[in-house]
Parts: sequence; C-alpha cells; structure tokens
Amino acid sequence: MHELEPSVSHKINTWLQGSYDSETKQNIQKLLDQKAYTELTDSFYRDLEFGTGGLRGLMGNGSNRINKYTIGTATQGLCNYLLKKYPAEKIKVAVAHDSRNNSDYFAKITAEVFSANGIHVYFFKELRPTPLLSFAIRELGCRSGVMLTASHNPKEYNGYKAYGADGGQFVSPDDKMVMDEVAKIGSIDAVKFDRVEENIELLGEEMDNLYLDKIAKLSVSPEAIKRQTDLKIVFSPIHGTGITLVPQALERFGFSNVILVEEQITPDGNFPTVVYPNPEEKEALTLALAKGKETDADLILATDPDADRVGIAVKNSEGEFILLNGNQTGSLLINYLLTAWEESGKLTGNEYIVKTIVTSYIIDEIAKAKKVECFNTLTGFKYIGELMTKLSGQKTFIGGGEESYGYLIGELVRDKDAVISAAFIAEMTAYYKDKGSSLFEAMLSMYEQYGFYKEKLVSVTKTGKSGAEEIKAMMERFRNNPPASLGGSKVSLLKDYELQKETDLKLGSSAVLDFPKSDVLQFITEDGSIISARPSGTEPKIKFYCSVNAPLQNKSSYKQVDKELDEKVNAIMSDLAV
Repeated sequence: MHELEPSVSHKINTWLQGSYDSETKQNIQKLLDQKAYTELTDSFYRDLEFGTGGLRGLMGNGSNRINKYTIGTATQGLCNYLLKKYPAEKIKVAVAHDSRNNSDYFAKITAEVFSANGIHVYFFKELRPTPLLSFAIRELGCRSGVMLTASHNPKEYNGYKAYGADGGQFVSPDDKMVMDEVAKIGSIDAVKFDRVEENIELLGEEMDNLYLDKIAKLSVSPEAIKRQTDLKIVFSPIHGTGITLVPQALERFGFSNVILVEEQITPDGNFPTVVYPNPEEKEALTLALAKGKETDADLILATDPDADRVGIAVKNSEGEFILLNGNQTGSLLINYLLTAWEESGKLTGNEYIVKTIVTSYIIDEIAKAKKVECFNTLTGFKYIGELMTKLSGQKTFIGGGEESYGYLIGELVRDKDAVISAAFIAEMTAYYKDKGSSLFEAMLSMYEQYGFYKEKLVSVTKTGKSGAEEIKAMMERFRNNPPASLGGSKVSLLKDYELQKETDLKLGSSAVLDFPKSDVLQFITEDGSIISARPSGTEPKIKFYCSVNAPLQNKSSYKQVDKELDEKVNAIMSDLAV
C-alpha cells in the first residue's frame, strides 16, 4: 500500500481486520489487488460529514461512502447524543425513506440501531416524502428523526437527513454535537446493530390523512378553485415518493383534473426514464412536457425522489410550455400568498416570510411593498426551519423558500415541502386563471411592478480529494483578491460569511455580518447585481449564484430585457474566470 497515504492505509486495514462482513472485505481487497489507489483514497480519505443536507455520498465500501457501517455509525452517534441530551425520558424518533436503491435497507439499519439503544422508533412501513417525516416528528412528540434519501442526486448516491425535536434538520451547535459523538466511536464494535422488536412501531396511512387534512385547511383561495374546476394539471413524481401524497393533496384542495405521467409513477431507484431525477433539469421533465402538450394542460408539476422539491412548467405568451426556475416559482408563490392574504384582510403586521441569501431579492421588494417582514438566512432549509422554531408563537409564518426549488407554506413542517407547494402552486394557477391571467402573465406583471430580476446558477464540479483542494484554493483566491468589477459594474460591497465581515469597498469601512460562519462570499455591484460563491455542502461542486435586475417597462419588452440580462450574467461569469 506504498502508494496510499498512511492515514488511508490505516483506515483500510481497520476495515479489513475489523468486524465487517466478508463481502465488504472481499471488495476492498479486490481494489487493493487491482491497485485501484485513486478509488480507495476517495473511499477512505475521510469520514462522511454533515453538510447543509446531512450525510450524503456515493454508495459503496469505505468511510467516505454510504453503506451499512457509515449509516450505523451515524445512527449510533445520534443515539449517544440523544441519550445524553434527554437522560430522564423514553426517547421517541421517526424513520422514513424514499425510493432510492437501498433506502429501505438503510432505513431498516437505522431503525435497528435506534431500537438496540432503547429508543422507540416510529417506522414508516412504506416509502414516504421527507416533509411527512418532519410533520410526524412534531406530531408524535419525537426528539429526532431520520430520512434516508439523497434528494435529487444521481442514482449512485444515497444519504441520511437527521432532524431535531422541532422537525427541522439539525443546526449548530447540535449538528456538531452529533458529529462529535459519531467521531468518538472508535470501532464498529461500538455500534449496536441488534434489533429490539418491541421498540419499533409501524406507521401507516393514519399519518398521511392527518397531514393531508391539515394541509387542506391552509388553502387561501378555495372559492377561486371552485370556479376553476376545469383546471388541468399534469403531475410526475419522477419515480419517487411524490406519488404517495401529491395527487391526494391536490384532490383535497379541490383539483379533480390531475393527469399522471404513467411512465414515471412507479417508484424506482434506477430512475429509468431520466438521466437525473432532478426537477430542475428540463431533461427530467421531458415526458411531463409531452403529456402537458398532448392534454393542453394549464400546469405541469414534477417532484424529486423524496418530494421536498418541485419543478413547474407553464405556458408562455405564445402558448408554449417553458420551465420556471426556482427563483421564479418562489417569487410567484410569495407574491401570490401576500396578495391573497392582503385581499382577505389577514395581514396584521405580525406576519413574516423567509428566504436564503442566494434566493431572488425581488422577494425582499415584494415583502417591503406589502409591509411584511422578510428574513434572509444562510443557504440550506435547515436555517429557515431554525428561524421558524425561534419565532413560533411570536410571529406568523406565511411562507418561504430557496432558489433550489424548495418552498414551504404554513407551519406544519420545518423543511421544504413539495406536497404543500404543489397544492399551492395549483391554487395560485387557479387564482390567476380566475382573474383572466396565466401564471406566465402574472410573472410579467410582477416584473413590471417590482423590476425584472433574473438569476442563474453556475456549478463547477471538482471530484475527489484533489477536487476539494481545488475548490478551497478557488475560494481563497476570491477572498484574498476580490474582483474590482463584474459585468461592467464596480464591486461596491464584499460580504464574507466565513469571516462574518461586510466590507464597503468604496468607503473602506467594514461591519459585522450577523450570521453563523459559512464558507460563502458575496460580491454586490454598484448596479445592484449580487454574485455569491459557495462550495456545496452535499456535492463535489462550487456554486456561483448570479442575480441581475433591470426595469421592465412593459410586457412586450420582456424578451429583449431577458436577453440583455442573460448577456450580463455571461459577462459576470467571464470576469470571474471560472
């Protein structure tokens, strides 16, 4: 093993000599015999860590892979944390899984480790969406919960989302406390894998119905839905969990004309009809778009495998289906919600919305105009959930979301929820149709009123250990030598969330950024463009979020302004030289 780093060799030896199953050992030995040092290094050079979405990675053998042992170790660490935090009570947790390959197996391992540690497990007997798990945690008085999913990642991935007692993903300091407990586990022998049957209780449709009943009560425009009973909706769960609850939620809201994309309704971890099961990608919606065109639908909806994200397509002015991005859908939702609340006299001045720092700033402008407080959080829905828990009982949460296609309406859940969002996107479509407008025209009206905001996400993938080092070097370069101008406009403000420092480059003054530490840089130009650079917490990528804006004088100039803003984004990325 002379071509492997000593730390990697040590870990490999631990796995070969430890209490791991013979198949795992044989697979590792085979890679050693083949001198597959790059693969072995990537599999063992580190332990999987919690990012913004929890534990996520490629499935396979090794400490940097998702497998029985990394799942078991993470769960044992979580058990140790819970037993220390709640020493005097019978702890309850909930466990669910999506449609990915091995998700049911990893969920079973997770439940068994919990049960072996004397913790009572509510175990969803069939695959279910992530938001239902978040709902169940609060509903059942659990102290934690785990969802086995890798969201919209490719089929080779799986993951583990850990939740706290509020139904939100763990945030600081608890996420670090859990990982500290995981890190203390020196041997796989410290993990209790032996199932204790009486500690596992199965959950069925009773939780579904409770959730669906409560969602239906959130509806803001039921009369508009009644007047638009012919609204035609195409829905695809892209082989995921959305099929279990989205059609039912739409039905509870009053939508009876829902057309399913038959080729994609069966849950399947191989995602056979798509390259990636990601509703952000046009390719994943190919079949849904064809069905929408064939049936002349008003709206196309598609959810990712664990049904926490939703992508939509609507007809443009020429009657052609176009995909809306996460910022457009999120902006439309917030604009609709605040308008509908205002029209029904529900705004009291005590309501608020939440978005992330990389989500469209048109939302801030809409909130300002409606006199509703808008909070910005770091990237990752766990921060939105954390703020909701903090303000619970003091202020009323209307809705919120992030550019990556995740939204939430109402306070039933503490994570992004494509089930609730799909119902409200349909309601929003009915509301505007009732007023003689399409969703696309409603978006143009919003741009006329608040400005045309255009956002683009550019991701640069750098895989493996060397890739991680490249991303780190890139961030250091931007941090130490920020660009003087971007897209033809001077950079006037630099926000460094890692250093928690905001620098006015014009005045040379600085101020403290009141956010938790996070490896994010934001460059704000004199003309109002905002460019954010951020290494992904769950994938081997560095992400650049570009937000540019310009006035839209009238709807007929939309295409021209859209083109100009596109050119501006391209100029900015060229200036960044990535």
